This record gives sequence, C-alpha cells and structure tokens, in this order.
Amino acid sequence: MALLPVERRGAPPPDGESPASQRVYLDSNLRRWFARNLGLWRSRRQYVFKNEEVLFLDMMIRVEIFAESRVGKPHYRMSWWPEHETDFFDRKPRYQREGVMEATLMGHQLLRSRAYLEEVESRTRIRQVDEHEVVFESHYLDWDVQEYTRLIDQDRFRSRAIYSWQKGDLEIVEHHHETRLEDASAPIDTE
Repeated sequence: MALLPVERRGAPPPDGESPASQRVYLDSNLRRWFARNLGLWRSRRQYVFKNEEVLFLDMMIRVEIFAESRVGKPHYRMSWWPEHETDFFDRKPRYQREGVMEATLMGHQLLRSRAYLEEVESRTRIRQVDEHEVVFESHYLDWDVQEYTRLIDQDRFRSRAIYSWQKGDLEIVEHHHETRLEDASAPIDTE
C-alpha cells in the first residue's frame, strides 16, 4: 500500500515549515475544549477540609487567550477575584483573594505560571475524558491535585471537582458550580 504524499499526511513539506494557520495540531481537541472555556464565569464553591470544616465562597473567574504566537502554542490568562466581601481569605490564608495565572498548552500538558495552592511554576498533565470533560493532574512541592472539569448545557455551565492531597493525605475536596456570564473577549495582544 502506497503512502499518501507528505503534504496530505499533515506533515510540513521537507523544504520548510508551513504557516501557523496551515499546521495540523495533534491537540486540536484540547484547544477546542479550552476555547469553549473562554469568558467570564461566576463560581459558587464548597470547600470541605480534612477537619470536616465546610466553607462556601463565591468567586469570579475570567479566562482569556493571548493572540497566537509565532510558534502556535495557545497561551491563556486566568484571573480571579471574590464576588462579595468575605472572611474566607482571613480564615484560609493559603488561598489568594485575587490573582492572575498564565498557562501555555503544550500537547497534553499545561505549563502554569503558578500552581493551584502555591506560588510556584507547575506542569499539569491533562486527560480528556470526552468532548465535554477533562482531568487535570498536578504534582508540586508536597501537593498532588486532581481536578475534574465538565462543560454542561452547551457550555453555559461548568462543574468542577478538585481533590488536593498533601504528603499523601486528602486535605481538601472542592465542588464548584460555575455559570458563564460573558462570552470570550478578543484575544489579548502580545505586542
């Protein structure tokens, strides 16, 4: 059986790199999934801590994408802040009241400018369950974190369940119900 010509197999021709707009991306499903998450979300959260303490928190999350770089790696910005004044952050100082994280999608990994519970760069492995759900697995310092995120009802809602182990002990279980308030904005200009 003869092979297809190289240009029909998705590989760039041997004489040079094809333009970014004509490249075939192996992670196109993840790119589509991330694109479906762009916009402003209201996040209603329940935290269950190891000592059985249960706290609730309402947050706002904005997910944006940077204009595509020359190398074609999608780069995102996630920013968050509380919807209302709360004493949650006084009671749980490990959590930041507001902040920004940038992340780059590299195949089935997400390179983050900060980790979920610590201000250290981290690498997250991504598994796609189906077209609507992904699982993020992160390991940094003495934390192991699994996050299950599912888009619901034509991307109007998200459900997130997050499990955080510290030194092998399950410390925090979170449930987030999120509602989209705004669709994606224009990509952030990188120049």
